[in-house]
Amino acid sequence: MSSYDAPTGGPEGTSRASTPRYPDPVEDAAPRVGTIVWGLIVVALAALIIVSQLGIVALNGTYVVIGLMIGAGAALVIGGVLSARGRDKEASTGKS
Repeated sequence: MSSYDAPTGGPEGTSRASTPRYPDPVEDAAPRVGTIVWGLIVVALAALIIVSQLGIVALNGTYVVIGLMIGAGAALVIGGVLSARGRDKEASTGKS
């Protein structure tokens, strides 16, 4: 065995075949609030651009950006608070 070879077993007798299985993080992952909010911002901007190009409504770009940022900020804060409330209920194990 050279100095570059890794040992096949540890002091406890573990090997590669007996590595612990961890839960898949994708199975338990809920959609993130930030992802949903930014997705809604992109959809809203696309809809506003289409409406503006069709000539249905004349939009002021500054007001549109201000309105979107206020709405996005409020959605992120509210979503974060709701997410934290849900996480507090799940994390409780009853032990002190």
